[in-house]
Amino acid sequence: MFSGLGLHGFRHVLYFGQAVTLHTIAALTLIVLWIFAIFWHLTTGSWKHYVPSLTGLWQMVRFYGYGVFKCEPHPYHKVYWRKHNPLQILAYLSLKLVLFPVMWVTGIAYLTYDFWQTAPAASWRLEMIASLHLVSGYLIASFVVIHVYLLIVGHFFEHLRPMVTGVEKVDLSPEEEAYL
Repeated sequence: MFSGLGLHGFRHVLYFGQAVTLHTIAALTLIVLWIFAIFWHLTTGSWKHYVPSLTGLWQMVRFYGYGVFKCEPHPYHKVYWRKHNPLQILAYLSLKLVLFPVMWVTGIAYLTYDFWQTAPAASWRLEMIASLHLVSGYLIASFVVIHVYLLIVGHFFEHLRPMVTGVEKVDLSPEEEAYL
């Protein structure tokens, strides 16, 4: 995001050529990371945590919109097989199935413009691609801001520890404990 902002007017921080190089390296690194994450989700079975459910969705919307400011108890109880609440699942799914692929496709199309610049209406297509890339970048940035905000609401270290370590304590039912 930093290098992308450098490309869009914050040139007093980075020169344009530096921003392009940094952005390309960061993008390729991020694509490798995303491919690894997809592989990880598929091979470990953790993709199951992202299966959407509408059960409890409105309670979560109400909690984050109102209840969190009134210090109400969290309406969702994490279980070993279902770590994310319904609102988190929808947010992560939209990020992983919509915004990230839009970012990949538009970024690669943008990066390879020299190969297709002679195609009919190439400049119009480049504008559309650039706009989609920028909008998806801003939406991902807003996701990050909201994520950080929700991190600091409530129990900071209780929320931060699983993000950093990847390990989250979840209360197990006797059946789950026996199974594991």
